[in-house]
Amino acid sequence: MREVPAEPELVVETADGRFCGAVVRVGRSVVAGEQRDVVTLADRHDRERVFPMLPAAFLLEGELVTLVRPAVAPVAVARPGRTASGSVAVANVKAQVAKASRIWVEGVHDAALVERIWGEDLRIAGIVVEPLGGIDDLAAMVGQFQPTPTRRLGVLVDHLVAGSKESRIAATVTSPHVKINGHPYVDVWQAVKPTALGIAAWPIVPRHLPWKEGIASALGVSDTREMWRRVLRSVNSFADVEVPLLRSVEELIDFVTVGHSS
Repeated sequence: MREVPAEPELVVETADGRFCGAVVRVGRSVVAGEQRDVVTLADRHDRERVFPMLPAAFLLEGELVTLVRPAVAPVAVARPGRTASGSVAVANVKAQVAKASRIWVEGVHDAALVERIWGEDLRIAGIVVEPLGGIDDLAAMVGQFQPTPTRRLGVLVDHLVAGSKESRIAATVTSPHVKINGHPYVDVWQAVKPTALGIAAWPIVPRHLPWKEGIASALGVSDTREMWRRVLRSVNSFADVEVPLLRSVEELIDFVTVGHSS
């Protein structure tokens, strides 16, 4: 069983697949009456959980591994001057209580990518991003949300191009308090620059095949969950995603934060 040092920011998943997060710290704690090494992981919502560093207790890129203490204790480093979105980092500012306004995205992968880049900015602004699981019933969901000038709604839509099903659905929403933006990519995965993953271009998937499965297969990855982990891990800042996604999300954030103090 391979042993992997639990370095800060290493992203692992528990062996049962119930929690995925980045290493925050390593320490000692009493587990089942014994002193053991433990690791604290934080998920993309900054929720922290502590796990004993037992043999074969974690998954790293799909491989079962044993986390061990790093050879050298990590040294605290200064907070970078910029957030992943390129905004000026603001020190000692707590996340605000969630505002009534929201940003909706189509699925959990979209939400994770938005969190990866704009999470810090959104927490400071108090804006929650919610995955919808598709936009087929978008007009009805907007009606239930009941947007107002102080309860605005931004919606990020995949493959929002002229003549597409998505563009026809978006056209059914006419509230001035809702802004629908999108990008031209089949899936939000494709909004990540291929160079960030170390490939020249995204593979072309035949139309009759499911796109995500086709991508994973073409890149020699066993399943789509592992492929997604590789995609998300490759994104460290706004420089790793395409401009249409950047522009769309920045405009949505500006729209839903109008009238809110930061």
